[in-house]
Amino acid sequence: MNLLARNLVLSFETSCDETSVAVIENGNQILSNIVATQIKSHQRFGGVVPEVASRHHIEQITSCIEDALTEADVTYDDLSAVAVTYGPGLVGALLIGVTAAKAVAWAHQLPLVPVNHLAGHIYAARLVEPIEFPAMALVVSGGHTELVYMPEENRFEIIGETRDDAAGEAYDKIGRVLGINYPAGKPVDELAHQGKDTFNFPRAMDSDENFDFSFSGLKSAFINTVHHADQLNESLSKEDLAASFQQAVVDVLSDKTVRALREFPVKQLILAGGVAANKGLRDRLTSDLAAFPQTKLELVPLSLCGDNAAMIGAAGEMLYRHGERADATLNADPGLEFDWLKDEVK
Repeated sequence: MNLLARNLVLSFETSCDETSVAVIENGNQILSNIVATQIKSHQRFGGVVPEVASRHHIEQITSCIEDALTEADVTYDDLSAVAVTYGPGLVGALLIGVTAAKAVAWAHQLPLVPVNHLAGHIYAARLVEPIEFPAMALVVSGGHTELVYMPEENRFEIIGETRDDAAGEAYDKIGRVLGINYPAGKPVDELAHQGKDTFNFPRAMDSDENFDFSFSGLKSAFINTVHHADQLNESLSKEDLAASFQQAVVDVLSDKTVRALREFPVKQLILAGGVAANKGLRDRLTSDLAAFPQTKLELVPLSLCGDNAAMIGAAGEMLYRHGERADATLNADPGLEFDWLKDEVK
């Protein structure tokens, strides 16, 4: 059997605090997906420390490559291409993955495919079932909150994004106030389901005609509420605080997404990114999408919501087929973005 006909991609993801290497077959089957997490190393700092993250990537990357190939039961000779996240993310962390991928591609004369980290989050959906176009993605993570319109394969157009804090970043910041260790997303979500929306926190930009988001004001309102109560020696319900915060986030994310779906009818809506694991958001979008029978909601599996190389392989295989290539000059691009929606697309 000719393994090359299987289109095997070795993929790398090191944009933040997860060192991950995977082998993906034909862009939709995971043969291996090795993830070395650094959460415990960063918890004592209350967030990711870039230099610490980079050092861990250096320590883990070689063993992750070996484990990925072993688990997939393939060798370098079986591979079709190497794919790697080159942005956005932490520049030092990105450089480790880019350097490792370039070394493997050069040593084994394999095509090198550069992948946008956010394209990876979106294409994690492909590991469940094919993406139908036109499609839209709500990408919600610790560093990004974006609505991305995809009229066809390999075409990504931003129609809205956060103007300040990303939703996941806001979760981590209010989590510290609640005494929750980094990452705070899951514990806050669990607390929220035990409380009620009693504080009526602001829904910034919810009624604006654009599709942009803002969570800085919500974060500040939350922190000020807690600090004011502390000054008065008042005790506030952590459950109600979490529920009120989460309801504000979910309301804005869902309202903006629904408005975008009315303006840009699509066959599929993909919820992706770390915050896509949030039960409150998943439930709300599932409910709201009932009004759009022509649009299928694709919830990325919880196991693939966080940063991982399988999603980079899924996107990388697609880019490989479209002829996307990089050479030895490929560098990390920490501020990498999709293009904004062009007028003619509307």
